[in-house]
Amino acid sequence: GRHEVWSWKTASKESLCLMWQKVKLQLMLSMSFLTAVFWYCRRLYSFLAQLLKWWSNYLQRKLIRNLSVLPEVDLLGYSAREWKGETKQAKQMREAYEELFRNCHIKYLRQVKRDNYSVVRAVLFQIFSQGIHFPSWMKERDILKLPEKLLYSQGCNWIQQYSFGPERYTGPNAFGKLRKCMEALKTNWAEISATRDHEERGNLCNILFSDESKEYKLYEAIKFIMLYEVVEAYEQIKSREEPVHNLFSLLFARDSSSDPLSFMMNHLNSIGDSICLDQVELFLLGYLLQVKIRVYRLHRFNTEEFQVNYPDEYRREWNEISLLTEDDHYYHIPLFRT
Repeated sequence: GRHEVWSWKTASKESLCLMWQKVKLQLMLSMSFLTAVFWYCRRLYSFLAQLLKWWSNYLQRKLIRNLSVLPEVDLLGYSAREWKGETKQAKQMREAYEELFRNCHIKYLRQVKRDNYSVVRAVLFQIFSQGIHFPSWMKERDILKLPEKLLYSQGCNWIQQYSFGPERYTGPNAFGKLRKCMEALKTNWAEISATRDHEERGNLCNILFSDESKEYKLYEAIKFIMLYEVVEAYEQIKSREEPVHNLFSLLFARDSSSDPLSFMMNHLNSIGDSICLDQVELFLLGYLLQVKIRVYRLHRFNTEEFQVNYPDEYRREWNEISLLTEDDHYYHIPLFRT
């Protein structure tokens, strides 16, 4: 009996050892497999993280490279880099920048791309980045219908001679192209102004102002709105229905813009191509967008024309934006800090 019990125990023990060897082998194989999977996943994760980081840096570099409104830089640092030397002009410019820093509380600036859309870009960028809504007259009218109204209701078929900045385009397709420009302005303005978060709104602006084709549509829409306002004012003057703003009298007093057609041919068509907005058109721009545009003209330092408002007559409820220029041609955006 004892021999049978001993044999049973031995057989059971051997069976358990054999089973444990098999289970142990399976566990070791499983652990090796899991270790290999973990190592592979870790390597894959590291590779994907590096790839994502590289792609993010690439997109960021590309975005910054294409940005037409650069990130902010220190005002006095910019002045020191741009105006080195001891010439009379360099000294005057450095003094003007120091005046802005000390007494106007301007500590930084954002450089704006130097082309013939410079001032329109600087104005529109600030309107968007500040979340300023459509002017009241745009809320009352559908700006998408302005090209149609000008062409058909008011018989201005000469708008087929409209040129789109550097794209010297004329012809019967001008109407459709203008319509697309108006759609781009309305859509982007509505989307960005409805964004309450300041950081998110800034990101939307950076994306928009790094796409040249979209940008140009915005500027051409603004130019066309300027033309539309000039036509409206001209018709009011001819019919003597109601008085118009003094800036229109100033505009029509020029030999080169005595009527809407000459204004378009001699001024608007070249904006973005060979010329920038002049002083009269800056008045018009502020008037139609219903913003007070304060311009710091550094080349007029120590004169009454150092700070100028466009238009000089504005309503209290209008938003204020600021520009900085060294030559009345290229403009930058000053940033205030208290």
